[in-house]
Amino acid sequence: MQTIETSRITPDQLAALDAYAATADSEIRAALHQIIACVRGGAKLAVIGCDESVPPSEAAQRLGMSRTHLYKLLDRGEIPFFRVGRDRRIRLQDLLDFDARRRRDRHELAERFAGQSQTHAGAVDEIADVL
Repeated sequence: MQTIETSRITPDQLAALDAYAATADSEIRAALHQIIACVRGGAKLAVIGCDESVPPSEAAQRLGMSRTHLYKLLDRGEIPFFRVGRDRRIRLQDLLDFDARRRRDRHELAERFAGQSQTHAGAVDEIADVL
């Protein structure tokens, strides 16, 4: 993994990158916009190879969960892993895929609850109108 220092990138350079992103293909444009947003937010960037792997302790830290919970997910097969001797390793790509699924599932759940709340409020209003 290579970390890229972003503190020396100027606003003019970001504006030029943003202008270039507008002319790029959709996938490159999305990646560049993510990079620009991270740099503007003051974050450091890291370049990670698809085949790199991490131990469970680092994976849990990256996901913001306890190692115990991560081990449960590994045991249930929700996150693929492989063994190096008796130790487990998780490919970073598998970790990113799991995190994307988790974010998507959370978003869908939030939308579902928001829809239920609106339906409930509408039903209450209809009952109040009838009474």
